[in-house]
Amino acid sequence: MRVAALDFGKVRIGLAVSDDLGLMAHPRPHLDGRQPGRCLAELCALAESEQITRFLVGLPRQLDGREGVSARRARQFAAKLAERSGQSVELVDEWLTTVEASARLREQGLTSREQKSRVDSAAAAVLLQSWLDGRRGREA
Repeated sequence: MRVAALDFGKVRIGLAVSDDLGLMAHPRPHLDGRQPGRCLAELCALAESEQITRFLVGLPRQLDGREGVSARRARQFAAKLAERSGQSVELVDEWLTTVEASARLREQGLTSREQKSRVDSAAAAVLLQSWLDGRRGREA
């Protein structure tokens, strides 16, 4: 099963895809979040070309744990993605994935400016890797 994860944002949508074995998450170039219709089309094409059978959409929460405007937008996008792609779409809590992704990029020696174009897809990879690891733990 191939899985793609999205770190949904207004400006950029981070993207990561699992390997064929479902063991490792690999970040991909981000999508332009200002064009949601185009993103949906690109994700549907990705599902077809790479046999993606499930999408994970990060669900952002506020610091107090409640859902805000960003979470509503992510839920709406997830519903449209499920409808258009015909694939399973799962909402996954993305708590602190961007913070972890930024720390990992900083450890690799990237400056804040260099991180800007990569952090969203790195966050999607953190989200996806966590999901893959959790799934493997339940199957063992």
